[in-house]
Amino acid sequence: MRAVRLVALIGLVALALAFPGLVNAYWLTVAILAIFYAIIAASWTLLVGYAGQFSFGHMAFVSLGAYASALLVQWLGIPIPLGMAAGAVLAMVVGAGVGFICLRIRGPYLAIFTLAFSEVLRIVFLTENEVTGGASGLNVAPLFTTRSDAPYYYVALGLLVVSLAVMAAMVHSRWGLFFRAIRENEQAAAAAGVKVVRFRILVFAVASGFAGLAGAFYGPFIGILTPDIGSVDQMGLVVAMAVIGGSESLVAAVIGALSVEALVEILRAYGQWRLVLFGLLLLLTMRFARNGLLTLGWAQVARLTPARWRATPAQGAAE
Repeated sequence: MRAVRLVALIGLVALALAFPGLVNAYWLTVAILAIFYAIIAASWTLLVGYAGQFSFGHMAFVSLGAYASALLVQWLGIPIPLGMAAGAVLAMVVGAGVGFICLRIRGPYLAIFTLAFSEVLRIVFLTENEVTGGASGLNVAPLFTTRSDAPYYYVALGLLVVSLAVMAAMVHSRWGLFFRAIRENEQAAAAAGVKVVRFRILVFAVASGFAGLAGAFYGPFIGILTPDIGSVDQMGLVVAMAVIGGSESLVAAVIGALSVEALVEILRAYGQWRLVLFGLLLLLTMRFARNGLLTLGWAQVARLTPARWRATPAQGAAE
């Protein structure tokens, strides 16, 4: 199986690097938006899939990072990359605050609270016309002045790789064990010595920071920000991406986001029926593959892999 994974990884890296030269401008834009959603889906998976803190307000931090970055660049004249970093940091700080407020809230009450927070923030962005532009939108300076979107693609790809690397390092460390312990049973985790309060705030802050980073990139790429970026519809799309891919794996959530965004575009010719087909796919996933379609697909690949490619337990221990 290691040989299969290595070949798949090399193929994916080669495809990712060569992608701008293989597609037209339209599909390159779709790919950049898919990567944008992939960062958000992965950060939501860190919060929900690993730590068990179900949030419906994740897109609020995307919009917060986006607006904060754009306004700081406009008001202070700072470089756009610095504004993006500032937007991510602000989202992280606010996420830590929300995590602290939600310490005693669990289950559906946590989801309702975060949804209310998201809607309040969206309404603020909508009504503060003089600052945010309201429904008309806030114009954002572009990160690049080239006519091609290829530079945006490679920046988005780099942000995705860095985000995944940081989050993967977290979930494979002791912190990841603490996150999963909190997800399974907070009381038992606390009795075992896990600092539940500290790690609940930490996971909210980190997940919110990466969501804010995605939003800070989105503004310069699209060129305009509207409050709809933090809408419930957008949140539902992110949840569907993570669930279809697999909400207990960062990589699965990323692949789910990329696949769903591509599927939505492919089915665009069917008009509103594409939403019906998309909903049907989500229902089938929840019914027959609750760990996500990627997990189900990988299990089939493992079953069909020739026995000589599989490492025996003794070989695995020796390696």
